[in-house]
Amino acid sequence: MTAEATRGIPSGDLTIAAVQMNSGCDVVVNLKSIRRSIRRASDMGAQLIVFPENCTHLAPVDERLAAAEPLDGRQVSEIREEASRAGVHVLLGSVSERSHSPRHTWNTSVLIRKCGAIGAVYRKIHLFDVQVSADTTLQESASVLAGEWAPVVADVEGWRLGLSICYDVRFPELYRELSASGAHALMVPAAFTFRTGASHWELLLRARAIENQCWLVAPGQTGRHYGQRESWGHTMIIDPWGQIVSQRAEGPGIVFGTLEVAALAEIRQRLPALLHRRDRTR
Repeated sequence: MTAEATRGIPSGDLTIAAVQMNSGCDVVVNLKSIRRSIRRASDMGAQLIVFPENCTHLAPVDERLAAAEPLDGRQVSEIREEASRAGVHVLLGSVSERSHSPRHTWNTSVLIRKCGAIGAVYRKIHLFDVQVSADTTLQESASVLAGEWAPVVADVEGWRLGLSICYDVRFPELYRELSASGAHALMVPAAFTFRTGASHWELLLRARAIENQCWLVAPGQTGRHYGQRESWGHTMIIDPWGQIVSQRAEGPGIVFGTLEVAALAEIRQRLPALLHRRDRTR
């Protein structure tokens, strides 16, 4: 049982930088911030740098639609060049990707390999249509198309990363699919609202890490962006036992951490819950 529980474990640790941002309506300013963070984090030894949701542009709907680009547009191309210069892998937590609809984008995570090539693309499946408070309603589906149900797991330095975005974290079936597909670490870039974040952010993240016995990396947007739009922050790196190993509560900055093979292997050996799972197909 022990050998089966640890089958496919990576051969080495992975050094991570999770970047907390206060992205706004100016794409140029946001891209400069992303490039600076890539240079700083790579100088500090990061192998993978993970940015939050809406990292290149967080703005009202009309502005976002006007700024949306295909994945071969300026925004992603500029970061591909920076990743290649620095020799690091970069996950753009999400960008507004131009779709076939003039009034809708996709909310898209883009994994960029250290050579500058696009290694994986994930389009957010679950859209945030929620009445956050008595006077605040957010309806993501009014201007964003949901991605197809296609869980995405990508290889980085021997680690299998399960991709997701923000509101996805409330749907554990997606993460079960990612872990069943061999994920060792779950990526949850977000722009969690301040109100929902205060109540649920940490609880949901730790639960997803525990039940899937995966490392979890969750970079967040922080602070006020425009109008009443405010994000919770609290960027976290969480181990497979559900313990927060590093975090930043407020303000832009970088959270560093190491995804350790030993912790992943030990937890899956001692408590092989992934092998004990039963579902309707078994």
